Amino acid sequence: MWERYSRQIITFAIGEEGQKKLKESSVLLVGCGGLGSTIATILVRAGVGRLRIVDRDFVEITNLQRQILFDEDDLNSNIPKGVIAERKLKKINSDVEIEGIVADFNPSNAESLSEGINLILDGLDNMEGRFLINDLSIKKGIPWIYGTCLSTYGLTFNIIPKKSPCLRCIYDNFANSSMTCETAGIIGPIVVLIASIQSSEALKILTGNEKDLRYDMLFVDLWRNEFEKIPISHLKKENCPACGMGRFDFLEGNKISSVISICGSNSIQINPPAERFFELEKIVESLKPYGMVVFNEYLVKFFYQDYEITIFKDGRAIVKGTSDPSIAKSLYSKFIGM
Repeated sequence: MWERYSRQIITFAIGEEGQKKLKESSVLLVGCGGLGSTIATILVRAGVGRLRIVDRDFVEITNLQRQILFDEDDLNSNIPKGVIAERKLKKINSDVEIEGIVADFNPSNAESLSEGINLILDGLDNMEGRFLINDLSIKKGIPWIYGTCLSTYGLTFNIIPKKSPCLRCIYDNFANSSMTCETAGIIGPIVVLIASIQSSEALKILTGNEKDLRYDMLFVDLWRNEFEKIPISHLKKENCPACGMGRFDFLEGNKISSVISICGSNSIQINPPAERFFELEKIVESLKPYGMVVFNEYLVKFFYQDYEITIFKDGRAIVKGTSDPSIAKSLYSKFIGM
């Protein structure tokens, strides 16, 4: 068993004891895009015991430039990323228990998805989801690792409950940047670098080497050759709504929207107003009179005028072809019903 990992076991950083701890660890990865697919690949090859991947999306051609787990065969498969990731990662390392879950990470499922988890890794593309991870982390005492990148730059930092400032200490206001991968672009190397740094910090936590953790924010601009460590320890606030006052606004659903713009894809995700479970065959029959429909056991894809609407079993829909929430909601209401 250990021969597979022999090259990392002989390092001072891991050793046999560290490898055993990795084998006993359980990780939740939220998002399997650029950052997430790289993190998943690294951790599975390193020999984590269990990896639970939650992703709501499917593979598009613009993903292939930076999302290293996916290829051209995945484009037209209409199979969600979570399912593809599980299948491919099991081929990389069959010793790891891998669970790919096709779902939107939200207040209704966040706590159940984190059961038995030792560490949460951020592979998201929106701040709302990260604040939700932060609430979950603080409430359950689970460390998590933030990562983000855009254009040629990225940043990452660790959030260790009771030891470091949390996300709400650092970012007072919940607001996404007006720039996205679609408007500002992104280069593949910055994605792989930030994900690799996240993975390295994850290995430290999972092997019990917290003394070696970085407690600064690390900012990198690869194009300009800039690497900067930004101190953040002093930002921990006693009156922080989350880690100071124990108020979990995002986990309780008080600040979660039903409409989410998906970074860089000219798409809007619609979350149903209440928990719903669809029989996809019935949806297919109802949509056929209005346009072309393709489907499989995971989703229905419906083509109407200039829009592509993907409907999942849990009632979510991704409307591609618009960045206007009102148009997306109108289409959802018309064909699915609010």
